[in-house]
Amino acid sequence: MLTTLRDLLKYDGRFRIAFIFLLAVLILALLSFFSPYRPNRTFTVPIDRPPSLDHPFGTNSRGQDIFWWMAFAVRNSLALGLITAAVSRVIAVLVGLTAGYRGGFIDRALMSINDSFVVMPVLPILILLSFLIRGQLNLVTLGVIMGLFGWPWDARLIRAQVLSLKERPFTQTAVYSGSTPFRITLNEHLPFVLPIVFATTINNLIWAIGMEVTLSVLGLSDVTLPTIGTAIFWANQHQALVAGIWWWLAAPVLVAVLLFLGLYLFFSSVNEYIDPRTRLRLMGG
Repeated sequence: MLTTLRDLLKYDGRFRIAFIFLLAVLILALLSFFSPYRPNRTFTVPIDRPPSLDHPFGTNSRGQDIFWWMAFAVRNSLALGLITAAVSRVIAVLVGLTAGYRGGFIDRALMSINDSFVVMPVLPILILLSFLIRGQLNLVTLGVIMGLFGWPWDARLIRAQVLSLKERPFTQTAVYSGSTPFRITLNEHLPFVLPIVFATTINNLIWAIGMEVTLSVLGLSDVTLPTIGTAIFWANQHQALVAGIWWWLAAPVLVAVLLFLGLYLFFSSVNEYIDPRTRLRLMGG
């Protein structure tokens, strides 16, 4: 692990940029545990103060320090993304491994379900569900719901990999030795698909946080909970740009750009490093 990190930092400029961006975002999220203010408290600091040494991101019209509020927002957005990624990874791995190895009717049935989820318009469905369960839509519930819709593309990638793996000699050796299909997929195939799982997890994290921002800006999530999306929602509700309080909107936008750009560069860098051919070219081999 440390060797991989050293190689990426040494040879890949994209990874160095991603490392700096994500480290800054993670430090901001960790600072939420040491915040002198609670995120649900209002009028604890002077209102509408521009950025300064005392308030690095300024204060808003609700009397909140935006820097510390954004610390809670980043922590919650990352938690939502991780919940979504975890749920969708479990489904994608189970469907992809099972469909790829078992084949036949099971494969056709699972891929029919998979294709049905692929063509579903996720955003309108999430908007409808948000209206239906608006009172109970907390962080965990939203993460689980998005996880149920975020797996089909990745399941197809895993299935394609397993279709190739089951024709390899080591799979036939495991079959002749009496291993059950479950043990073969778990012990023989799962290690080969883990790089795909890791790479697609980052992509799914970006999708989940972006979807949360969309729902929150529309006011369809729990707007009392600090997230990157609800930070933009409250700035719009108080017409921050019209009132000249530009820093209220600039703070979540800046954090979102750092987070999304860092995750994207991290994803593309690690995705190339996983492939031995591109890794050799990257390292000058």
